Parts: sequence; structure tokens; C-alpha cells
Amino acid sequence: MGERAVLVEVADLDAVLTLHAALAAAPPDGVVDLVPAARTVLVGFDPSRLSLDAVRAWILTAARQTPDAAARGPLVEVPVRYGGADLDTTADLLGIPVADLVARHRAAEWTVAFTGFAPGFAYLVSDDWPFDVPRLAEPRTRVPAGAVALAGSFSGAYPRETPGGWRLIGTTDAVLFDPDAADPVLLPPRARVRFVPERERAVMLPGTSPADGGPDAAASSSLRAQPCAEPVSAVPTGRPPGALRVVQPGPSSSIQDLGRPGKAALGVARSGALDRSSLRIANRLVGNSEEAAAVEIALGGFRARAETDTWVSVTGALCEVRVDGRARDLYSPLLVPAGAELWIGSAHAGLRISLAVRGGVAASPALGSCATDVLAGLGPAPIRAGDLLQGGEPSAPVPVVDSFPWTVPPAVIDVCLTAGPRADWFAASALRALTGTTWSVSARADRVGIRLDGPELPRVRLGELPSEGMRPGAIQVPPHGRPVVLLADGPVTGGYPVIAVVTDATLDALGQARPGDRVRFRRV
Repeated sequence: MGERAVLVEVADLDAVLTLHAALAAAPPDGVVDLVPAARTVLVGFDPSRLSLDAVRAWILTAARQTPDAAARGPLVEVPVRYGGADLDTTADLLGIPVADLVARHRAAEWTVAFTGFAPGFAYLVSDDWPFDVPRLAEPRTRVPAGAVALAGSFSGAYPRETPGGWRLIGTTDAVLFDPDAADPVLLPPRARVRFVPERERAVMLPGTSPADGGPDAAASSSLRAQPCAEPVSAVPTGRPPGALRVVQPGPSSSIQDLGRPGKAALGVARSGALDRSSLRIANRLVGNSEEAAAVEIALGGFRARAETDTWVSVTGALCEVRVDGRARDLYSPLLVPAGAELWIGSAHAGLRISLAVRGGVAASPALGSCATDVLAGLGPAPIRAGDLLQGGEPSAPVPVVDSFPWTVPPAVIDVCLTAGPRADWFAASALRALTGTTWSVSARADRVGIRLDGPELPRVRLGELPSEGMRPGAIQVPPHGRPVVLLADGPVTGGYPVIAVVTDATLDALGQARPGDRVRFRRV
């Protein structure tokens, strides 16, 4: 699945759980994600540390092993009060009394087969549950946080308010996802779950731990809050750090860094800057580390006043930059004196602008990152007028440069791709059309993904695909037949077939794609 992941397909969900346990027992250095799903396990890896051949060999070796019983994961008891909006109708559909439905749901021991849809949302299965519950014909636009629900052979509980089409049978007050906790997800993959009466509190039983192996568990044990700006003690200067007071944030501005890689098994997307190259350069131009938090501005129209002398740099989309009315250069370190106004005009080419503040923008981290994931509700709130963008103490001087070489984002974006895991679901003509068409970016483009307008990509397999792990850059094809490229805030699992995957090196270019721009794919 692209050059940074392998999708392992097995016979059924039991085989998924067995394989995931074996892989999680001792992952080699370089494996960054293990994402179980209905019939697959996605293995994400860093190709600079681990080769594709080595990943395949490790998977095949692990598949021949039988994990011990301890690999089943912790036992978690979750309090629930039954009486959801669909409890009576669900019992009628199954042809059993409501009391029997509640008793069976409570008596079953459930297992977290995989997570996805939203951070901390667990897909629960049980050998004790014999029913197949149809989803709602029309999904709700709002399902409240804590709703306990059924769909197909699964049960689950919603960590936060989202749309959803599952049938609601109860409610829990358990905190299913807490980004500030050392173990942020109450129900990690392979955990065993029992629903108990409401008077009992959600508890992980003594002697169990969610950190039972695997890269995600190891990461969750070290998710302590870290500053997103440079360390304040790095280089004492005697000067106060820079600070900008936002006057006008523009249509959409958020704090972003390089995101949260390696947490997909928790249902958490990578998020972070969509044009990572622009963020890295902007940070380097003011002496920051490349991963420092900065401001991502969509379409421009940003104004801020410096409360102290503040070094900044502006990269990314083509736009005008002025300091107190004087035109200044993009891709250069700029000093905004105290009291002066920084003005960033509308983007003329490209979509997203990176604004770096010397020392990095200070913000409260979530899961080790200051990236704003609007879809999941993680990270700092979107920037509003009146917000203070406070810089930290930098760790390096402002580099002595007059300019940095850069090019204007093109209106025709060339993107490299590799074959996807479900390319065989499509006709040969679809693969030719994908690389032979100049696609148009539709108005339905955001941080989650980009829908492209063009010819329909015909399929030769028309059935539904069970949910499986997804990656930024995956090109899904929904039933309407047009490609959708997932971006940094995209879901970690999905049920549409992936025909191809954009290479990581060219994915940043799509972060600058605006409605009406054209995209051409080239297979490598």
C-alpha cells in the first residue's frame, strides 16, 4: 500500500486478532503502525529504517507463531445504562424482548477487533453475540458522545459527538478517549470488554495494561505533554519571546506541526501540516527546528500585530506580505517590530500558507503534537481574532540568508503514485484513465481529502469492501467512481477500495491544491 505500508489480508476477523497479536509482540525498529481491521492488518513502516523485503519477511515469520493468552489484552469494564433511542426497534428487528437484548449484550465478553472512524472508537466483536443488526437506512447527523450502539455483528461506543448510522441502545459516561492521559484510549485493540450496570465505574482490572506490546502501545506509554515551541532554556537571550496578536485570522487558520504519526491503531490520524515542506522551510528560516508548531493559513487574508519584536517567515502559497504597509518577501526571515502589523494577502496560486514564529508557536499539545485535527477535535482550537501567538525561546540563530529558492505552486499539479492494494477491483481501463486524465480539483476539498472530477473509474468487483487501514495519500474510489485522495486528517480505516497511493514525496503538492486546479498522476 504505497512505499510506506503493507496490507496483510487474512481469512477472517479471528485471524486478524491472532496476526495482530503476533505482530505486536515484538515489532522491529522501523515499524510505526499496526492497524487491525475486519480482514486485514495494515503495517506502516519507515523505509529509511526498514526495507519492504524485511517487513514482508517479518510478517511471514510472525504469522507462523501462535501468541499466548496474555496477548488478548486487558479486561475493561464499561458502565452503561440501557434505553437508547433505537433499543425497542432493534429488539423488534431481532424478534426478541428488550430485556433479552439487554441481557445478551451485557453477558457477552467483547473484544476490540480494531479502532477507527474517530479516535478511541472501538469495533467490538463477541463469540457470545449471535445477531446481525442492520444499520439505519438514513444515518443520524448527530450521535451524542457516550452512545452505545450496534451495527452488523459489532457493538461500539461513540467517544465524541459525530454523525453515525448505528442503532443506539444505551449510554456510557466512561471517558473513552482522553488525549492528555498517558494511555489515551480506554479500549485499545485486543482489549476484552464487559458492559456492566451504570453504578459501576469504567475500570481496567488490576494486573492488566493496554501497553501489551506493539508500537502503538509503546507510544501510548510516553504520551506526556511536551511544549510545541522551542525549549525556553535553550539559548538565553535576555529578550522576551516574540508574540503576535491576531487581528484577522482569514477564512481558516490553525496551528500545525508535523502531526501524530504512529497512532493510527488508536483511531488517531496523522494530521499536521498538509504542506510539510513549506512548514519545515518556514521554521528553518527563523532558526526553529523543522518540527516546531507554526500557523497554517488557508487562502490568506491574515492580519496580526506584534506585541514584541517578532521574527517570522511566510512560505507556501503565492501571496503578498506586508509589514506596516511595506512589501516584504516570501521565503525570507522577517522582523516585525513591536506595534507593527503583519499582513498576509489572499493566495494567488496555491492554497495554504505557513507562518512560522521564531521559537515556534506555543500551544497545549495533545498526544505529543500541537497539530489541530478539526475532524477529530484534537489539538488547539482554530485561530480566532484576539488570539495571542506566543513564540518560545529559539534554539538557533536566525540564519544569514537573503532568500530561499522556491517556485510558485502550479495550477497543474503532477503527482507520483504506486499501485494500491485493491487495483484488481478495477477494470484495466480505470487504471489507464487514472494516469491518462487531467483531473480537476472539486470544491469538495479540505484537510480530510480531495475529490477529483473527471471520468468514472469502472470496477470489475462491485461488492462491499470490509473496512481496512488507510494512509494519507491513499486514493479511494467511492461508488460514484471518482477518485478521492486522503490527506493528513483522513480516516485511519475505510471501506472504499484503494486503487493507488500517492508517494510521500509528492503528497505535499496536493496540500496546495485549490478548487479548479488540475492534477495529473504519474505511475512510478
